[in-house]
Amino acid sequence: MILRYKNLQLFTAFLLVSLLVSSRLKAQTKAPVYLIKGKVLDEKKQELMYALVNLYHSKDSTLVTATLTNEQGDFSFSKAPEGSYLIEIVSMGYQKKFHGPFVVNPGYQMISIENILMLPETKQLNTVDILAKKPLIERKNGKVILNIASSTIASGNTAMEILSKAPGVTADNEGNFSLRGKTGVNIMIDGKLTYLSTTQLSNLLRTTPGSSIQNIEIISNPTAKYDAAGTGGIININLKKNSSYGTNGNVQLGAGYGTFYKSDIGISLNHRSKKVNIFGNYNYANNKEYEDLFVRRSTKALESATYFDQEAKQNYFKRNNTYKAGLDYYLNDHQIIGFMASGYVNNNKITDHILTRIGAQPGITDSTVLGNNPGKSTFRNQSYNLNYKAVLDTSGQELNVDIDYSRIKNTEQTIYQSEFMNANGIAFKNPLIFRNATPTKINILAAKLDYSYPFSPKLKLETGLKSSYVNTDNDFQSANFQDNSWINDPAKSNRFTYKEYINAAYASLHKTFEGGTNVQVGLRTELTRSEGNSITLQSVLKRNYLDFFPNFAISHSLSKDHDLGFSYSRRIERPGYQSLNPFIYYADLYTLAQGNPTLKPEYANALELTYGYQKKTNFSLAYTKTKDVIATTLLTDTIKKTLLLYEQNLASRSTISFNINRPFVLTNWWSTNNDLTLYYSRFSTPQLMGVPFKNGKTTFILNTTQTFQLHKTWNAELAANYTSSQAYGTYVAKPIYGIDLGISKSFARERANLKFAINDVFNTREIKINSAIPLQDYRLTQKQESRIFRLTFGYSFGSTVIKPARERANSSELEQNRVKTGN
Repeated sequence: MILRYKNLQLFTAFLLVSLLVSSRLKAQTKAPVYLIKGKVLDEKKQELMYALVNLYHSKDSTLVTATLTNEQGDFSFSKAPEGSYLIEIVSMGYQKKFHGPFVVNPGYQMISIENILMLPETKQLNTVDILAKKPLIERKNGKVILNIASSTIASGNTAMEILSKAPGVTADNEGNFSLRGKTGVNIMIDGKLTYLSTTQLSNLLRTTPGSSIQNIEIISNPTAKYDAAGTGGIININLKKNSSYGTNGNVQLGAGYGTFYKSDIGISLNHRSKKVNIFGNYNYANNKEYEDLFVRRSTKALESATYFDQEAKQNYFKRNNTYKAGLDYYLNDHQIIGFMASGYVNNNKITDHILTRIGAQPGITDSTVLGNNPGKSTFRNQSYNLNYKAVLDTSGQELNVDIDYSRIKNTEQTIYQSEFMNANGIAFKNPLIFRNATPTKINILAAKLDYSYPFSPKLKLETGLKSSYVNTDNDFQSANFQDNSWINDPAKSNRFTYKEYINAAYASLHKTFEGGTNVQVGLRTELTRSEGNSITLQSVLKRNYLDFFPNFAISHSLSKDHDLGFSYSRRIERPGYQSLNPFIYYADLYTLAQGNPTLKPEYANALELTYGYQKKTNFSLAYTKTKDVIATTLLTDTIKKTLLLYEQNLASRSTISFNINRPFVLTNWWSTNNDLTLYYSRFSTPQLMGVPFKNGKTTFILNTTQTFQLHKTWNAELAANYTSSQAYGTYVAKPIYGIDLGISKSFARERANLKFAINDVFNTREIKINSAIPLQDYRLTQKQESRIFRLTFGYSFGSTVIKPARERANSSELEQNRVKTGN
């Protein structure tokens, strides 16, 4: 599919306007400008590449502009007005170097500074090396940053496990994340939304190794530059990038054992030269996992009641392949064009054995159903990205364009085999055998343009456009096994297609005032057009709506030790594609899930007040009001005796939260970071199952991490977390807690690293929920394989000369976040 002609017109017009504005602003500069250029060398008198060069007014040391040296160590400032200047050169591993002051005027129209020599930075006290290490948790520009790369435990966990233990973050049994009590959290990878459904995203995160993560950014109130999706905020996972010049790579091998063995292997290669950057990686994981599920419930109809006691044992066999390859070509020092292809091929098998005891009284079995439900699935994705980036001048004027296309093909099939026994274990009717097959095709096309213009070092405008198109085709096929053959069941089959167009534009203005005050104000608008078509039911639902999403943030430094901030944002959460499909999916004979094509998007208004003390202790107080909350409800059919998982809109959710984070350095070898969140969240709707509904609860979340520097090359880490009982839509989750432990050893001049980790040392993590609806009676316990012993070995090879890594922002990440991956 291609973007509509009007969308192309819109992008072309915006690009022309941006370039005209840039040219007009340049044309209006009537004052004469002069050239400042120079060359920077290292201690061996070789060209020093990509050193940061800052240009200051010598009178008051205010920053005028900045640039980087190129591959030949050269730099230049081509728009310097008449005046007196000072230059500062900064490069990792070298001492800062100043040059000047010097004057540019009609008598000195060009200043040439040749062979500025940089000296290596050495920091030693007697025989003790001073090593710089990022703290585990930082707060910058309204973000909470978790520096996962320095964590020993992270290498033994998946992204899903790390996120579920992040400060203020919780995950339910379906993989839905909440941030300080707020659901509707959007997960981004490398600044790009993934467009996956809840199930698909949780599967992806469960096979993303923690060792591949650089850091995680938690953003409670994102700016207008981000997609408006995510009423609970955004969590951005930044993967590791190879930043070395030359040819280099990394190999990682891992093995684990819990109840079953696990293994993984990954390799990444990178080559950087003056004009070309070529990169690629491949990862393979072969895992066997288990999950135990216990459900106890009852249904009441008139004067009678039926009691169910279910036990399910599920084993998963997963073989996952992920890959990425790309090329960046440097047209010149200021323009880059790049192409990237990525994807995955995931093959899964599942064995599911279910024992269901049924009786008219608690604890008494009148009949039994034995279920054996084998399944298999294949998930394939191919994505392509074309990117162009231009630095239009040395003041920081930039243009960035991304075009993305993704094609996703999923195939799932489950056979349901049920045998019926009486109280004596004798079959009283024929077995029931049927199967469900769900082939799904998804096409995603997205394009975005971002433009930034700094009016001055203290005033910057960011603006841009984005357009996306998604087309899904789900052909749900059900068949019954009769007379030794499969016969299609049209009454249970359904084909559902969905189309969605989103066109967006944004503008954001950043201003720094004298006295330490920073203000950011932005506005994003999104026009959404969608069409859901149940072909089998001959039912079409079209929607067309325009929304505005303002945001505002202000921060002020009261003094050296005190910082104060306030922010506001409005956001949206659209239903996942699969949630709109009205077909019925069977977990077992008595537990069903059904999509809801009438689901509406939810909207949230969020306020947050922050306070920082001595750059270490951070406090925040936040309030969020959400309307038309999308919640998974568990509904009981008293006639069919089934439990239905059904998403619908509740009227509202109100959440107020308080958070405090404080690191401590206890000794020169022991440090700790502690995070406490206390929140109250309440769901309410005027009518649910015929009566008003309210569900509210106060919850606290505690995360503590202890880091030990046992030796120069030995590190250990212990992490503990506890989440008290909390409210989730129409049910209540019981407390969950656990402890993780890890130790690492580096050697071979820090190119090699060996890590051993134990996840959930005491095997305590399990999910327990029960109904918050008075008329319902169900209790569910879900225990996944959580205590796992892992050993990971990593080795880096090749060049270690640092060059800034190439970053790009995929424009279709949000749409892919709503697609199933099967990880």
